[in-house]
Amino acid sequence: MKKKLIYILLLVPFISFSQEIFKGMIMDKNNPKGSSGVFGANVYWLNTSVGTVTDEKGWFEIPYDPTYKKLIVSFVGYKKDTLIINNLEPIHHFLTPENELDEVTIKSKKKATQKSFLQTQNVFTVNSDELLKAACCNLAESFETNPSIDVNFSDALTGTRQIQMLGLKSPYLLISQENIPSIRGAAQVFGLTFTPGTWVESIQITKGAGSVINGYESISGQINAELVKPMTDKKLFLNAYGSLAGRLELNTHINQKVSDKWQTGLYIHGNHRSQKIDRNKDNFLDFPKMNQINVMNRWQFIDAEKGWVSFINFRYMDDHKQSGEINFDPDVNRGGTDVWGSEIETKRFDSSLKLGYVFPEIPFQSFGFQFAYSNHEQDSYFGLKTYDIQHQSVYSNLLFSSIIGDTRNKFATGLSFTYDAYNEYANLINFSREENSYGAFFEYAYDNLDNFSFTAGLRVDSHNLIGTFITPRLHLRYVPWGKGVLRASIGQGRRSANIFAENQQLFASARQIDIQASGGKIYGLDPEVAVNYGVSFLQGFNLFDKKGDISFDFYRTNFQNQVVVDWENQQKISFYNLEGESYANSFQTEINYAFSEYFSIRLAYKYYDIETDYNLGRLSKPLTPNHRLFANMSFETEKRSGERQWKFDLTYNFIGEQRIPNTSDNPVQYQLPSNSKSYSLLNSQLTRVFSNKLEFYFGAENITNLRQKNPILASDNPFGDSFDSTLIYAPIFGRMFYSGIRFKIN
Repeated sequence: MKKKLIYILLLVPFISFSQEIFKGMIMDKNNPKGSSGVFGANVYWLNTSVGTVTDEKGWFEIPYDPTYKKLIVSFVGYKKDTLIINNLEPIHHFLTPENELDEVTIKSKKKATQKSFLQTQNVFTVNSDELLKAACCNLAESFETNPSIDVNFSDALTGTRQIQMLGLKSPYLLISQENIPSIRGAAQVFGLTFTPGTWVESIQITKGAGSVINGYESISGQINAELVKPMTDKKLFLNAYGSLAGRLELNTHINQKVSDKWQTGLYIHGNHRSQKIDRNKDNFLDFPKMNQINVMNRWQFIDAEKGWVSFINFRYMDDHKQSGEINFDPDVNRGGTDVWGSEIETKRFDSSLKLGYVFPEIPFQSFGFQFAYSNHEQDSYFGLKTYDIQHQSVYSNLLFSSIIGDTRNKFATGLSFTYDAYNEYANLINFSREENSYGAFFEYAYDNLDNFSFTAGLRVDSHNLIGTFITPRLHLRYVPWGKGVLRASIGQGRRSANIFAENQQLFASARQIDIQASGGKIYGLDPEVAVNYGVSFLQGFNLFDKKGDISFDFYRTNFQNQVVVDWENQQKISFYNLEGESYANSFQTEINYAFSEYFSIRLAYKYYDIETDYNLGRLSKPLTPNHRLFANMSFETEKRSGERQWKFDLTYNFIGEQRIPNTSDNPVQYQLPSNSKSYSLLNSQLTRVFSNKLEFYFGAENITNLRQKNPILASDNPFGDSFDSTLIYAPIFGRMFYSGIRFKIN
């Protein structure tokens, strides 16, 4: 009897983890023979957090319990189905496209911003419906209706918008396209403007340290842009845009099926501004004159029967900006001191390959390979200062993922390689260098398929300038009660600061460059190292039979070393290693509620506490408000046919006081107060949908016409010692109207 008891006790751990698996295949009703299945469909048990997605062949496996009776199957563009399950016999289920539904059928509306209750990391997805709430001419302008991302102008000349999350600017974010790092190095400031908004299918935003699979550079989070796919994008798409700020844009998508397994797309973007506008009468252009041509050819290959999927991209871009005084003529005034002007010429070529293989008989096991090459060339001058950089980059990542025992225990492991060659000249001084790194990573994910999951990752990298180092990451998720999710994360990030490429606005000022080298191998400075940790809580609720959610999150970033960018001396900008403490605290709460299928609101409040030990002492981060309020209202009407007839969006932002870097050494007429005043912004857009082929939109930004007074210090003496266009805390242009048209053929 004693031996039998011991035997049973030894089996308990295995018995407790033993669980039956229900299998099935999800297919398209319109193509039952030509397709093996629907890839990426959501499958989950009703009123539980137990769910999964279908693989490339449409198969899924999901834990089964006799208490589970109703299985929900959903996919974008298809009717959501509820299946009654009484046994473990595998199913084959066909989804019905939404456009085949009878017009009286009740459908659920996909949220424009989707927050996951099932993922371990604090990640949410912004889909195309959200992106269309604003003009969204490029990726930098895709976050106007998202409270988690702050969008600011970097200077008063180039019109370039920079983003930040958790109080830290984009260099501390890992910005990728389809999980391949893209906006980095020489592209750090202008790179977001090089991806047209119509090319973006969705954006995944991850708060806190990301996955070790994507590298070691992520500190405050990750933004991943998924591009439109040739097989799912419209056969023809046309978007034309024009604004009273003199900006004209045209986007064209042409997709063509080459064979049963190959599809290709040609995406062409062009924008132009030749109009000279100076509303504040400071003799400088409010926006630069510009021209950009951007062409991408994209190939998609899918062999579902054999388990292969691949994407191949080629892209070329030529971008030219001219800013400065109204009467500046580059052919006449360049290099002189009569008229101040600037030109930035950027040419960029990108190519990338993604190759994936899913074992046909083992759908939870796969190989993946990513490869990318880019050549970025920028030639620029700002008055008498010059900045030229050529950045060649190579990135590769080999990935293998599978399970340990069952699907509750998953892992991913692989090898990565990066190479960056910088040919860089700042005011004719050579700062060229080469960087390369080899890395290996392992990430383990556990999910009990009920109320607890965690992901633990570790990578080791050897860098020719930074050295050999370890990057750990940990994410936890716990469900204390229904529709409530508590998450926590901690992770370290490391990066080499590109001090000129990331702070190009410094050249549009009279400041002298001061690098206080301390023996480091990159500009004489050490790499930046930081630990980010935080907690978040998401609670879904029903109020008056309508769905909503409320979230709270707090994150803190502690820098073990930081390249301090010191703007406190008006005569220079200093770069030096941190001596002391630097941290960024970020708190945000957000409420989303849908009053009906056609009317929803989003409210958010953010608080920042960011301080750094400068040479002068501890100071708060300049030009960053401590308090921000956000509100967005979306309203739609419905035609009898089911198409939305009108779409209306209104976005409100309140920006609190911001500390302005010291200007007390300037002459009195060029001095600014120590803090800016708080202000509010109001944006709106109205869309008229005529049919599923044609729609027209009209919008207004900064409706209250708020403008910063004297955004350019010493604009009357641009070659003097007090000239500075970098101290921007509010809009420059004022009220701006725009309109556009979208035409598509499915």
